Formats: sequence, C-alpha cells, structure tokens
Amino acid sequence: MNLLKTMLELKETFSLALIVAIFLIIVYRWSFTTTANNSPPSPPKLPIIGNLHQLGLQTHRSLGALSQRHGPLMLLHFGSVPILVASSLEAAREIMRTHDLTFSNRPKSVIFEKLLYNYKDVTSAPYGEYWRQVKSICVLNLLSNKRVRSFRSVREEEIKSMMNEITKCSSSSRVLNLSEMFGTLTNDIVCRVALGRKYSSIDRAEDGTTILELVLEFEELMGSFHIGDFIPWLAWLSRVNGLHAKLEKVSKQFDDLLDRVIQEHVDHSSRSGNDGLAQIENNNQKDFVDVLLEIEKGNSLGLPFDNVSIKALIVDMFVAGSDTTHTFLEWAMTELLRHPRIMSKLQNEVRGIVGKKADITEQDLNEMHYLKAVIKETLRLHPPVPLLLPRKSTQDVKINGYDIKANTQVIVNAWQIGRDSKSYHKPEEYDPKRFLIHSGIDYKGNDFQFIPFGAGRRICPGIQFAMAIIEIALANLVHKFNWALPGEARSDDLDMTESIGITVHRKYPLKVVASPYSC
Repeated sequence: MNLLKTMLELKETFSLALIVAIFLIIVYRWSFTTTANNSPPSPPKLPIIGNLHQLGLQTHRSLGALSQRHGPLMLLHFGSVPILVASSLEAAREIMRTHDLTFSNRPKSVIFEKLLYNYKDVTSAPYGEYWRQVKSICVLNLLSNKRVRSFRSVREEEIKSMMNEITKCSSSSRVLNLSEMFGTLTNDIVCRVALGRKYSSIDRAEDGTTILELVLEFEELMGSFHIGDFIPWLAWLSRVNGLHAKLEKVSKQFDDLLDRVIQEHVDHSSRSGNDGLAQIENNNQKDFVDVLLEIEKGNSLGLPFDNVSIKALIVDMFVAGSDTTHTFLEWAMTELLRHPRIMSKLQNEVRGIVGKKADITEQDLNEMHYLKAVIKETLRLHPPVPLLLPRKSTQDVKINGYDIKANTQVIVNAWQIGRDSKSYHKPEEYDPKRFLIHSGIDYKGNDFQFIPFGAGRRICPGIQFAMAIIEIALANLVHKFNWALPGEARSDDLDMTESIGITVHRKYPLKVVASPYSC
C-alpha cells in the first residue's frame, strides 16, 4: 500500500516537473523569437505580457535605457501588439520623412476613444480626408501666424495680470507657486482665444471641480495605461482598478462644460444677431467656437461636421494648447534656477534690450537670441510630450534594413533623441550656448535631432501659438524679477522628479521667491 502511494506521489511529482519544464521551454522559446526573420533587435519577452514588465513609471526613460542596450531601432511587444521604438535621428527621419505617409495613421485607444469623441479630433483622427479637413480648420482659424499675431493683446493682458500678482507677492516675500500660476496663465489665454472668455474658479463642474483641475485630471488620464488595448481579454481590469469609472466621469464633466460653452455662443449670437461671444473680451475678434459654429451652419466640407466634431476640436485646442506651454514654462524656470549663471546671462540680455521701457514688445523678442537658445535647450532636455504620440504603419515597409509589418505601432522617443551623444556634446548638461553655435537648428520638424513637437504630417500644428506665449512670458519673468528658492535652499537641492502622464510636468510644484528688479 505504501509502495503504491509512493509510486503515485512520484508520478504526480514527475507530471508536475514535466509541466514546469514544458512551461520553461515555452517561455525560453517565446523570449527569443521575433515576429519576422529580419525584425529589429528585441529584448527578451514573456508570454502574454511581452515586454510590458520592462517599462517603469517613466516610460520614456525605460525605453531610453532599453535602446542603449538593444539599439536605436528596436521591436517590443506590449501584450500582443508589436511596438517599434525609434531613439535616433536617423530612425526618426526614416519614419517621419522618408516613410511619413506609411506611418501617418494613429492606433486605436480606449482612452482616446472615450476622451476625444471617438477620434473626431485632430490629434487622434485616422489619417484621411476628415483629418485633413479638420486640421485645416484649426490651422487657418486659430493656429496660423496671422491668427496668432491677432491675439497679441490677449497674451499681453494675461501676462500683465500674472506679473501684477507676482509683484503683490514679492512685496511681502511670500512664496510663490509658479506651477499653479503658469497653469492659470496658459488656461486663461487659451480660454479667451478659443472659447471666448475665461473659465475660472467660479466655473465648476457639478462635483465642485474647477476647470483647471478638470483639465489636469483630463491630461493625467490621457497618459494612463489601458491594459485592454494590448491584452484584450484583460480589458475588464480597467473596471476593477477604477480607470473606466474615471474616464466616464471626466469625459462627462468635459462634455457638460463644452455643451455650456457652445450654448453660450449660440444664445449670444441669437441675441446680438451675428456677433460672436469672443467680441466681449477679444477686441471684436471672433473666437474658435464662433468659427466652428459658422462652419457647421454652412457645412460645405462634404463631410459629417456637427457638435461632436466641434467639441472634439475644442478639446484639442483647450487641453493641448495650454498644457504643453504650462509644462515648458515650469521646466524653463526650473533649469534657470538650477543654473544661476545662465539665469544672469539671460537677464542681462533681456534687460539690456528692453532698457527702461515698461513693456517688452515683439520687436524686442526678435533681438533676444540667448532667450531663444534657452527655449531650445529647455525643449531639448524636457520635451513636453517625451514620447511623441504613437503612429501606426499602414503597410509592410523596410526601415534601416529591417522588415516592419503593417499595423505595427511606432513610438518616437524625442526625449532620448534630444540626449544622444552623437548629436550633442555633453548631452546631459543644460547649455543654451550650443544653440547659439548651431542657431539654424529649429523645432519645426526639419532637424531630426531636435523634434520636441514631432515632424511630418502629424507634427503639432500649434507650434507658433505655443511659442508666442512662451517667448513673451519668459522674457517678462526674467526682466521684471530676480528669483530664488525659498529659505536656505540651494539650486542643487531643487527636486527634478517628473510626473507621470502623456505630458511630463514636474512632480512637485515649483515654489520660489521673487524680488522686483529696478533699473
């Protein structure tokens, strides 16, 4: 009897060992196989999850570290989805110039679907005629050079308002939360030019959330990870971890806000005959919503264009237009505080050009070459969206000699490209003078070692809009005030931890003390 029991136990142990051995063989074979004979290098992957276990909270840094080991063009798998990661200017050029058309589509995403009105906006819309039409609408009516210049008075008024607030705090040596101030500044400017008026703390969602808080929550969700996009049978986890509920809540709150915005414009237009709401605050200029409503009314696009499309485009302008600028200003002031000599050099340039004039003009900005170098260097080290929004291949293609299959998602790591030692001497150092030496390098998608806004057909269309705010705001900040960290803190003590999300802010608000500068 004992012998029979022992034999049964041995059989069970052997069976278990055999199962474990088979599983380990499968894992081993899976880890070192690729989807094609001539695929780019790939780190070992696991069954089901692929390479997801190799991603940290700061995905751009995790992918940067992997590229150091596996090369500037590598193939990962997030679950069952092949992901091509480009981390060099050569790879980026192949994707965004040589084969730009092949990679001009966007992958589907539950988060984009929920928050961006089922891909009706410019950012996430599939490549095609609808995308071309709505991009043209946005560029012509809000983002063109002519339109950007026309809103100069709005920028100046809102920056002056921020300067006045800083002056009040500086008189009592109060600690300023610059991150919060930058959020308010960019939000107010975008609200006025796109929506017709400010939507401040008095304009709250039903649960008491302010508009700025809603925008920040929206942006955080945009950078969230939805496991169902990569492992469909695990999509239910988004209900368990609360992500689905958050998406539903924020999308409804934003939708309610935009319904209010549109109705305000419709009501005001009915009362006044034809004038737009923006004429109250924007010197008789119609705002973006006014223009969109006119397009909807006399739709000659030959495409479906209704209130859903209008709301989707407003979201793009409202969220993307304010958040990237807010993020840049945070990091620019952070780096200047960390490098007092660079701050001093920038202040000397700005103060020398402006002299005793009360206000900085756009003509003054044209002469501020070091200011522009500081802006470029900040964008190099801190691109607001370090992993450019993903693309998707529409057909089989060769990149750098490797075979890339159709429907492969593509991530361009602009953060890693900006820190490539092949392109930049001492790339980890903050050194604006590199852009004085190489002043021809710009951020408009022509120089692939420097692509903070992307390149090709899917380049960010709002570059000029953002730069117009960034230049005048930063020039005013360094012209009118001297800056220091609170208490006895030294520049080396400044925390550089990044937030988590599609747009990378500082994790902790930038708090400073300002003192007025007198000529």
